[in-house]
Amino acid sequence: MSKFDRVIRSRRVVLPDGVRPATIAIQDGVIVEIHDSPPLDSLATDFGDSVIMPGIVDPHVHINEPGRTDWEGFETATMAAAAGGVTTLVEMPLNSIPATTTHQALREKVSVAQGKLFVDIGFWGGVVPGNTSELRKMYEGGVFGFKCFLVPSGVPEFESVTESDLREALPELVRLGAALLVHAELPGPIERATQEVSSRDSRHYSTWLDSRPATAEDDAIELLIRLSEQYHARIHIVHLSSASALPMIREARRRGIPISVETCPHYLTIAAEEIPDGATEFKCAPPIRERSNRERLWDALRERLVDFVVTDHSPVPPTLKCVESGDYMKAWGGIPSLQLSLPLLWTGAHARGCGLTDIADWLCRQPAKLAGFSRKGEFAIGNWADFVVWNPEDSFKVLPEALFFRHKFTPYLERTLFGVVKSTFLRGDEVYSAGKFLSGPRGRVLRRGEA
Repeated sequence: MSKFDRVIRSRRVVLPDGVRPATIAIQDGVIVEIHDSPPLDSLATDFGDSVIMPGIVDPHVHINEPGRTDWEGFETATMAAAAGGVTTLVEMPLNSIPATTTHQALREKVSVAQGKLFVDIGFWGGVVPGNTSELRKMYEGGVFGFKCFLVPSGVPEFESVTESDLREALPELVRLGAALLVHAELPGPIERATQEVSSRDSRHYSTWLDSRPATAEDDAIELLIRLSEQYHARIHIVHLSSASALPMIREARRRGIPISVETCPHYLTIAAEEIPDGATEFKCAPPIRERSNRERLWDALRERLVDFVVTDHSPVPPTLKCVESGDYMKAWGGIPSLQLSLPLLWTGAHARGCGLTDIADWLCRQPAKLAGFSRKGEFAIGNWADFVVWNPEDSFKVLPEALFFRHKFTPYLERTLFGVVKSTFLRGDEVYSAGKFLSGPRGRVLRRGEA
């Protein structure tokens, strides 16, 4: 009889120091031993040449429950996550009703999530005008940090903040030791550009792209760097799309300013030149920019100037995407991709000479660091046994019937991608395998300091 609950091995295990044959022993959901092969236990499950990698951590998803569960909900989102090798999510504070901008709203969201989770989930709180007194309550209630918008968010429950609002909130966030995640676009450049394109055909993707100029991002990031330096505040730029902001980010890092950056698969895999008119499934904010911009983002990712990759998963009913009219200016901006982050990133990364350790760094280790997960994101003794088994050489076509998130209206349909998820394990239990879920919801709501 084995002395462990589970023992797994493969010739390709992605460990912190590289990819090599290894055997991992698990007890009570925790990694207790890691050995070079041959196995330490004759009952080990041998995954052969399949890659065993830490479970993916995605700290930027919109689940929208309660209040807008017809857009997406905890059950469908976490099923999609498990099917994509994602074992941990951190959910954004907006699009649900109420938005997570008060301690009471946080308690309501936690209550609603119970019993619906196929993977683990934590929550960000929101910074909106006038809620500074709620920040400590939410932080002590377990949120992992806070998110704000510098432009209208698209929903009335989550108002954007001004520089004055940030100057009120940042001292409190610094006292708490909390990071601030920022949708970094300023309204001024967008308002001027929108006026300039108002007479153009709104079915043309170029109309949408030109209405959200890179200067809106660049000016916002310049402001955030100044505020981070002044207050010594940890500020994280979400979904970077503008490569022209990279030099100032590099200089801020050189000066020791605590700025971190994420980008998304759509900015790394799609180029504006490829997007058809009327194809509103491609709309997001900030917008997908030109091919040359995309390649500069890849360069920054390889340099580790961009820290990691998240999905910014944000599905809505097709009617809100204006499918029939193809109107980019009226359609909701958001791209569903939660189940596809691993193959999307791997397909592009492998073509550019990147390896498995890069993928684990960009999808697992660095996102876990942002949220402050001390026992997730890499294989180590004492960490939770969250991992994904996948085959990087295998390919598949993205088909709607294989997707588990609520609305399948995504720009990736019919794409052929490399990197097939074989199995997903949460705390040592196999929760997903070959298109099927092996148990009911086993995920937990995570609180800051407990993961």
